[in-house]
Amino acid sequence: MTAYSEEVPELLRQLQTDPATGLTESAAKATLAKVGKNQLTAKKKKGMLARFIDQFKDPMIIVLLVAAVISFVVALNGHDSKEFFEPVLILLIVVANAIMGVSQESKAEKALDALKEMSAPHARVLRGGAEVVIDSVDVVPGDIVLIEAGDFIPADGRLIVSASLRSEESALTGESVPTEKEADAIVKEDAPLGDRHNMVYSGCSVAYGRGRYVVTATGMQTEMGRIAGLLNDEQEGVTPLQQKLAKLSKVLGIIVLIICAGIFGLGLFGFFGSDMSIIDIFMVAVSLAVSAIPEGLPAIVTIVLAIGVQRMVKKHAIIRRLPAVETLGSASVICSDKTGTLTQNRMTLVQAYDDATDKTEAITGTNSQEVRKLLMYGALCTDGSIAVEGDSVKHLGDPTETSIVLAAYNNGMPKEELMEKYPRLAEVPFDSDRKLMSVICEIDGKKVVITKGAFDSIAPRCIAGNIEKARVLNDEMSAQALRMLAVAYKVVDEVPQKPNSENVEFDLILMGLVGMIDPPRPEVRDAVKVCREAGIKTVMITGDHVVTASAIAKDLGIQQENDRAITGTELAQMSETELDEQVDHITVYARVSPEDKIRIVKAWQSRNEIVAMTGDGVNDAPALKAADIGCAMGITGTDVAKGAADMTLTDDNFTTIVDAVKEGRGIYDNIRKVIGYLLGTNIGEVLTVLFAILIWKETPLLSMQLLWINLVTDGLPAIALGREAVEDDVMKQNPRPKNEGIFAGGMGVQVVLQGIMFGALTLVGFALGHFWNMGSLADAQSGETMAFLVLALTQVFHSFNMRSNKSLFKIGPFTNKHLNGAAALSIVLTLLVVFIPPVAVAFGLTQLPPLMYLIALALAFVPIPVIELTKALGLHKKMK
Repeated sequence: MTAYSEEVPELLRQLQTDPATGLTESAAKATLAKVGKNQLTAKKKKGMLARFIDQFKDPMIIVLLVAAVISFVVALNGHDSKEFFEPVLILLIVVANAIMGVSQESKAEKALDALKEMSAPHARVLRGGAEVVIDSVDVVPGDIVLIEAGDFIPADGRLIVSASLRSEESALTGESVPTEKEADAIVKEDAPLGDRHNMVYSGCSVAYGRGRYVVTATGMQTEMGRIAGLLNDEQEGVTPLQQKLAKLSKVLGIIVLIICAGIFGLGLFGFFGSDMSIIDIFMVAVSLAVSAIPEGLPAIVTIVLAIGVQRMVKKHAIIRRLPAVETLGSASVICSDKTGTLTQNRMTLVQAYDDATDKTEAITGTNSQEVRKLLMYGALCTDGSIAVEGDSVKHLGDPTETSIVLAAYNNGMPKEELMEKYPRLAEVPFDSDRKLMSVICEIDGKKVVITKGAFDSIAPRCIAGNIEKARVLNDEMSAQALRMLAVAYKVVDEVPQKPNSENVEFDLILMGLVGMIDPPRPEVRDAVKVCREAGIKTVMITGDHVVTASAIAKDLGIQQENDRAITGTELAQMSETELDEQVDHITVYARVSPEDKIRIVKAWQSRNEIVAMTGDGVNDAPALKAADIGCAMGITGTDVAKGAADMTLTDDNFTTIVDAVKEGRGIYDNIRKVIGYLLGTNIGEVLTVLFAILIWKETPLLSMQLLWINLVTDGLPAIALGREAVEDDVMKQNPRPKNEGIFAGGMGVQVVLQGIMFGALTLVGFALGHFWNMGSLADAQSGETMAFLVLALTQVFHSFNMRSNKSLFKIGPFTNKHLNGAAALSIVLTLLVVFIPPVAVAFGLTQLPPLMYLIALALAFVPIPVIELTKALGLHKKMK
């Protein structure tokens, strides 16, 4: 049996406690020694050094370290200390990557820290028959705790006594209104968390009333502790981009090894002639290896992602982990919490029925006199209030009551003025058994009883009014997910000396009904529609009732024809196989637990879908962490949810997710452009070095020159490509399959063909400089200078080709101002290397006749018309 389904006497016997006197001090100390402190525990934190070392386990970082070792070998075998610049530069890039990685971590730790902060600092308990205040960490199972309005609840427990008790549990259950609590409530063993009305939970607070309960669980055994445990157990996921870059790194590593081994083997068998020593052969292999490794790729991808993070900040989205930028763009399913995410997390009065006129009216700021009177009477019969500061409205008290107060305020009837004009003479407080509240006010010289509460409770106490019509309307509006209240009144001659339900709440006249709802955010409907057009499935996961959730989902377009809405109890009865078979057609999950949310997320993930999860409560945190990308609400979201999420929406706006998806898709496209651009260069370098060795037994490009091109000449335009604007049609495409490679859609073939073109152009430049040079003294250094110029400038011009699959003249050749500046700077730096004598000597370059520079420029410009021609002929496939 569970604490909420067990009989109270039996539960007290098991806990060895007395409801009247509580535990003795000795018994409490013994229990504390046995079960430990009432606090959350976390995994042992990794030290800063351990986190830093972890950054070097990434395959791309390993490739960079290999490049550094190779460059260091080159420097050791050289005679110029400047050659050590290469490995030092690469190591600086690696260290910078590691520092950036460490700064993005510690998500789970922050989530657990926030959970700890939600614990109540003190608790009022009975110890040995005396009421004492103790630290909440010293509360133990068996303690009798006293609570009242405003108190935080220090531990989970079963109610023994309750008086009009309501608990604010939205962070735990997702419900937007306080939950009514009743010590005598009978709860089934399979009841979901939100329906356990005889229990109170750690980390929640008392919104109304008072009570006394026996502690049944503390620390990690509480519901809040279970969530902390889920956060501990949930492993950090690897993003699709990380998977693809890791695979690319491995492939590049294998290619490097094959190239080195192949060239070294050919050299040993005398393919390059007898003049080359083993060390010379090794250095040739090293040159090819350096040319095959895109040393700047990890750093540039990191920079592009960081740029994307800054762009998303302007779209009201804060990214905690850099790779999550791209992951969001890959999302194919968005599992969204309802309360505070799809809805406004604020009860709002939307409908009223006036019995006198027999009319139903939408609540506005200019309602009829009859409805205004109904709102006035309703506002007088409330304990809640609002505080208005400019356009900001703060709700103080029960949300159902404050919604009535706000509706009256909007109709020109502030509650403060009403209370002053129509003073309260007596009251009968709300009681969860009666589900009623009554006040007696002096209105226009008459003593008027006003009763507000559930229609089924008021109807039997009325002697006048169209009860049957009101009953039909009450049922109809309830089916539309409205929370209904009835208002009744009567005039009395005297105020009873001791007002109670028996001498006040009878012979009433039904005045009308009011209906309220936590309304959908108005912009969400369009956002859901855009998601559907983009091939993204939207699923609602909530702790609210299934009828309410389904009505909201249908209104927003989430629940379509043939879609289902199920409860957490129904979900628990489904096997994993059944869930996998039906998950496509279930768009609403109601009354679910934190474990249920994780199960739903993983059911979609098992179908190779990329899942984004949105939420704001503590109960959302484990699923936020389990999802491929978690999105927390920045305004209404708890610190726990923000700590567990990859992204925080600073405006709590569901449409921001759509903007972020669009931005994420654009960023991924830009990363593909960058990778294709850089690898095209590397292929061109490999082919240039390989065929020059095979044909002429000479190396056309030195390692220093290759590194300059890879890190500087290519690097600046690559970063600028990462800032390319998102293409207009990106949200008209379906999400990318999870297993789709970086080179899908023909990109791999394009990169190889472009690399062949770069290699051919560079070899032509090398041959012209080495063997012709306009009749001047031809030598290897002249050939190397031509090869360096052609390859470097080719990449600068080609960067404009990579902006889009559309023609440059259609998108505007110079509309990316960042690329314009980067290209100009790359050209200037390249020319400085060539024309400043000391620098040219350091790079192994020499001066050429003027016409040779023009030839080099002409060769470098060739990719522009060639790629434009392929685009015009439709041969340049769209990189989806």
